Amino acid sequence: MALIVQKYGGSSVRTTDRIRRIAERVVTTYEAGHDVVVVVSAMGDTTDRLLGLAREMDPLPSPHELDLLLTTGERVSNALTAMAIHALGAPARSFTGPQAGVITTSLHGEARIIDVRPWRVREALDHGTIALVAGFQGLSRDTEEITTLGRGGSDTTAIALAAALKADVCEIRTDVNGVYTADPRAVPGARLLRHLTYAQMRKLAASGARVLALSSVDYASRHGVTVHVRSSYDDRPGTVVSDSVEKRVEYIVPGRGTPSRSPLLPALGAALSGAALALLAGAQPSLPADGAAGASHPDTGR
Repeated sequence: MALIVQKYGGSSVRTTDRIRRIAERVVTTYEAGHDVVVVVSAMGDTTDRLLGLAREMDPLPSPHELDLLLTTGERVSNALTAMAIHALGAPARSFTGPQAGVITTSLHGEARIIDVRPWRVREALDHGTIALVAGFQGLSRDTEEITTLGRGGSDTTAIALAAALKADVCEIRTDVNGVYTADPRAVPGARLLRHLTYAQMRKLAASGARVLALSSVDYASRHGVTVHVRSSYDDRPGTVVSDSVEKRVEYIVPGRGTPSRSPLLPALGAALSGAALALLAGAQPSLPADGAAGASHPDTGR
């Protein structure tokens, strides 16, 4: 049995049908005997719509009010996902970021996580319940105000929870099957990278690859969290991001009953070409038009 944190981005929960599909995957993981924590982003373009509404009211809205407004997006998708899990017969409990113990700095819109005290999440897991946490939000220790984390906030929330709970792995579930040598939508021959070190992933993120936000990679590196970037919809192997190319991720793949070993590539350079090779070598490559040196996707890390 493993403790698995799964994060699903906005495109993965864009509609209620997609939420039901995600709920099925979560329940399958749970029924395989694992403890499961789920972090979800807001549904689709919810955040953009909320920003638009705010600016209709005030072109320069109060940062306090804006953060209160924007956090509702993740709370909606979080509660709906919990309801979908309940409908499948599994126990689930949803929490806001502050309820889950996410403590941040006080800067509205760009707060940083400085501590996680997930005792309520741990209590839910100990009672055999799937715990769901709204991403992208926390509570300032200094001001006791609700804050949002900026781009990559939900990824960072999931990784921070994984660190605090000492999870076996943090899965970043998205619309693509991992990190590629180039944007697979623009380059048909782009190859999946089965493993990246934190340093390699950081270079990709810093240069515009939108698979993982830079802040989330930095948090994973500081706390030694193994990150597994995978598809939201199937069990293909994806990409492991960790401290060493020797590390393996091993746990039961939902629905298959056999260990999932992600074979890592010691000779990573042999798999890289073009923009990604130049990037990992420290050069400044010519990136595709959308600015991605690796796999890009609609789940923007919220």
